[in-house]
Amino acid sequence: MKSIDEALRLNKQLRVIGFDDAPFQHKRGSDVNISGIVCSGTRFEGMLWGQIEKDGHNATDVIAHLLTESKFFNQVHAVLTDGIAVGGFNVIDLDALAQAVNKPCIAVMRKPPNLKAIKNALENFADAENRWQTILNAGEIYQHSAFYYQVKGCDSVQAGKILERVTDTGNVPEALRLAHLIGSAVMTGQSSNSA
Repeated sequence: MKSIDEALRLNKQLRVIGFDDAPFQHKRGSDVNISGIVCSGTRFEGMLWGQIEKDGHNATDVIAHLLTESKFFNQVHAVLTDGIAVGGFNVIDLDALAQAVNKPCIAVMRKPPNLKAIKNALENFADAENRWQTILNAGEIYQHSAFYYQVKGCDSVQAGKILERVTDTGNVPEALRLAHLIGSAVMTGQSSNSA
């Protein structure tokens, strides 16, 4: 996408939004809150708050709607998600999300996922094959520096550069780190000790 290519080339300050789920009940179909944290570089700038269904199918639509209807939409260069699923196995269709928001979308992982274990866990769902295919459709899992990710809407090298530019320390971009901490604090009264 032209805007991200230009922003990287000109070394502009990147604005990203990171989505993560808050602590939730384990009952299938229950409501799960998600927070979207906007950062300019690594500086907090704003927040969105929404709700998806645990193990449901609405994460892609909810995230797209939250962003496109917000005041931050035109300012954000890229969308980050904490993994390819939120609220249990509410799998994000990364390609559909990138098309809906017309921005690079990057599913960030802390370590390489155990795909065999994920596929086995999906067998608990009647539509296991569809969910598995959505995960596969997100594409190859790339590694750049300490980051593992899948990406749609830009190439893997650009995605790696984006992640570097919006991360303070370690392998968790600041927007995702804050989304995790704030979601925990809102739901439990205190932020968790891990992000």
